[in-house]
Amino acid sequence: MPRLIFLASLLTVVSCGYVPQPCLDCICFVESNCRMPSSGPTGYEHCAWDVGSYSCGPYQIKEVYWIDARMYGGYLMGDWLTCTNNWGCSEDSVHAYMERYATRARLGTDPTCEHFSRIHNGGPNGHTNPNTLVYWNKVQDCLNRSLCCPAPPV
Repeated sequence: MPRLIFLASLLTVVSCGYVPQPCLDCICFVESNCRMPSSGPTGYEHCAWDVGSYSCGPYQIKEVYWIDARMYGGYLMGDWLTCTNNWGCSEDSVHAYMERYATRARLGTDPTCEHFSRIHNGGPNGHTNPNTLVYWNKVQDCLNRSLCCPAPPV
């Protein structure tokens, strides 16, 4: 019996999260070529100015996105800049945001990588915004060409 408990806990640890890993990797690739810019004294060095606010980290997460993600992701390091400067927390933020907005109840169907990509790019209703199709095409190209990101540092 102890072996079974160990195996169950191991499987929990290896879980990829809400967004399938290839989709998550391609979102990261499109956003930043999966790079974590080094952080400096202000913390904004890993950010880019985008549509009136900063987008930060390898997934280029805005503060409002991170705040929404906390509804499902919990603490998320307690601070948007700290979180987006951390690989694990950045991924957790994307998973949590999608758990909130890319749901069967909202979409009327099981979420796909297209839903995840377009919501990541265009917000909660991004999957219905035709302007997010260009972004989805980039993610889809990444998936089709098996472009991928190097594994983040542990």
